[in-house]
Amino acid sequence: MVSRVLVPMEDSEMSDRALEYALEVFPNAEITALHVVGEPSQMWGHATGLALADDLEEAAEERAKEVFDRARDIVADADGDAELETAIEFGHPARAIINRADDYETVVIGTHSGSVADRIFVGNVAEKVFRSSPVPVVVVR
Repeated sequence: MVSRVLVPMEDSEMSDRALEYALEVFPNAEITALHVVGEPSQMWGHATGLALADDLEEAAEERAKEVFDRARDIVADADGDAELETAIEFGHPARAIINRADDYETVVIGTHSGSVADRIFVGNVAEKVFRSSPVPVVVVR
């Protein structure tokens, strides 16, 4: 029985589906919704705003708040006794997820995220996680 599940989340329907799947398949598991904030850089879209923020951690928490609020709503609507924890990491999404995965028994991730430009420029995060994760990965579409 899987008791700890990592669900990377961002502002996308695919992330929501991944969390819903995790709750359905692992209803009694402790689930961590992980939001990865890209390192601030002038080249990285949303992270540019973080580069200009006075307090990087506070700006990241504000950015993650909406994602985590939605995750809590999804958990509240689900049947089961799942516990939801939230976590924020900084850096490249795939690397941050892979580095964190050792603390869990499985990762449940949506097939894609972000804009088409993000997927072309950054690469497919789900694929990188799937290929390099130290634990089993479920990819939800």
